[in-house]
Amino acid sequence: MKKIVLTTVALSMLLVGCNTAKTAHVSGDDLAVTNPIETALDLTKVVNDKVPVTINPGRFTTETVTYRLPRVVQGTYSVSDFGKYVDDFKAIDYNGNVLPSTKVDTNTWTITNASQLDKIEYYVNDTFDIESVGGIGGEQPFSPAGTNIEETNYVLNLHGFIGYFDSLKNAQYKLDVIAPSAFLRTSALQETGSTLSDDGQTITSTYFAPRYFDITDNPMFYGELDVEEFQVGDIKIVLSVYSPNKKYTASQLKAVMHKMMEAQKTYMGDINSTPRYDIYLYLSDGGETSPKGFGALEHHTSTVVVMPESMPEAALYESMIDVVSHEFFHIVTPLSVHSEDVHYFDYHSPSFSKHLWMYEGVTEYFATLFQVDQGLVTEADFYDKIMGKIQAAAAMDDTMSFTVMSENVLDEPYAGQYYNVYQKGALIGMSLDILLREESSGNRGILSLMKELSLKYGQNKPFEDDSLFDEITAMTYPSIGAFLNTHVAGTTPIDYNALFAKVGLEVVESKVKTNYIQNNGVFIFKPDMAKGTIAFSEAVKNNSFWTENGVLPGDVIKTIDGEEVTLATAQSVLSKAFVWQPGTDVDVRLDRNGKEVVVKTTLTQSYTTGEGLKEMPNATQAQKDLRQAWLKG
Repeated sequence: MKKIVLTTVALSMLLVGCNTAKTAHVSGDDLAVTNPIETALDLTKVVNDKVPVTINPGRFTTETVTYRLPRVVQGTYSVSDFGKYVDDFKAIDYNGNVLPSTKVDTNTWTITNASQLDKIEYYVNDTFDIESVGGIGGEQPFSPAGTNIEETNYVLNLHGFIGYFDSLKNAQYKLDVIAPSAFLRTSALQETGSTLSDDGQTITSTYFAPRYFDITDNPMFYGELDVEEFQVGDIKIVLSVYSPNKKYTASQLKAVMHKMMEAQKTYMGDINSTPRYDIYLYLSDGGETSPKGFGALEHHTSTVVVMPESMPEAALYESMIDVVSHEFFHIVTPLSVHSEDVHYFDYHSPSFSKHLWMYEGVTEYFATLFQVDQGLVTEADFYDKIMGKIQAAAAMDDTMSFTVMSENVLDEPYAGQYYNVYQKGALIGMSLDILLREESSGNRGILSLMKELSLKYGQNKPFEDDSLFDEITAMTYPSIGAFLNTHVAGTTPIDYNALFAKVGLEVVESKVKTNYIQNNGVFIFKPDMAKGTIAFSEAVKNNSFWTENGVLPGDVIKTIDGEEVTLATAQSVLSKAFVWQPGTDVDVRLDRNGKEVVVKTTLTQSYTTGEGLKEMPNATQAQKDLRQAWLKG
């Protein structure tokens, strides 16, 4: 096969030398509109931390074409501008000369004399190296949507490397990735073949994508990986882990992920929309060029997760359960249920669906509910999570229309409310679940509704955005439509107390679990901008752990486990304290009016006072039965 390719290139060069280049390309078999776009990433020729990319679209018949990298990618709801990571962009003609091209904006190039275009070449910088805040606020792509280029690891979110032509939006793609043969590689993108170099040092893996969406929807990991596979029903799970200091392995996480995903599959029942699901976990070592935005980005059949490598084992497991379960539930929505805005996504000037309450909110609710349904957490733990979401949502704009926010999520004041999709969005899912249970005497819930929508639509049939509420109402009950129009499209806050009363629960003042940097979501520190220090605030009096260890308001935090705490380091150091678990040994040094105070001890569970969700002492049997149907399906 290699010899055939070289022979074809040699013949082409001969024809060019005889001034018959145009004649060599007049046949229809190499037209851009009829052939896959041939793309290549060469990981063996990285220069100054940049990967060379080649794009060969075939022959154009127009004189001007437009090539773009995504401004926005699905699932992020923020501007990423992947074009700004491209250097040395060149359009090359069939004679090897550079064609005129113009960079129209951050992500867009136009090429003139395009009928002579042979290929495009450029270099791509990775995003991890330049992160300052992990994409929070839109300064850089959110880390799990980003890219990494280093000797031992390549995070290939392909939307960061490969773009699309405006005139070829439905084109197929052929992708070659050239990499050292010693590298492990994982991707759910269809691999059609591989070729080992003559010296055995490199392997070219060839992949096929039916359309550009599949390029963006199938990330890859290359490098010194640890990989485990396991089966969950009919779904093969592939877990790929990169731990730069080898602190964690895929085998360590396999049992936790297997148990969790088995429980998810049991909860979902007959929803089987993918034969394979990939989990890519990148553990950040906290270095200057390491990613700083922790969390995950869903794809239809995979997720990329970024977490701190320094996390204690129990905290990492808990975070992986919460994060990966959320992403895995996306195979329900938007994989099986989504609108036209999702199905025909515009990576440059996207329009957004009104229904983030469903895509992210209901997904987050499933990730919370299934754990109590399947016995992974206690009912008390589930109630604490629900109350945490109510308190977090209360800090947002509770009178903002959720559908209006969703449609305008890139713009202020709506962009600043996006976090609420994981708070109030989940609570909307909970509210619908309870209302559906009540209307159906416990027989129907939000999961059964999503299954019905999946049967009606599915992966390849989008719904009309403006019609969804009417369709849900027709499939369920008038009260469901009234709720959606009043509390989701409308601006009326949800009365959670009334909903809880239906299932025999009430909100009462009580002792509640908290962590070591917050009381019920409120930070217990205050910065001194003039002095550049972080001190405990009055709120520390209501945090049992610190109070029991003699900490007072005004105590300045000097070091935590040997790391200096300043305004510059606070985010990094306190994020580690956020995931502390009882039983962990800690060493905290404080300054109290010039005197050092040492808190060197083993963590115990910390408590504060706040609102908790408790069973009504006089709940009726009907309320108890409805609660059982809600929590245990």
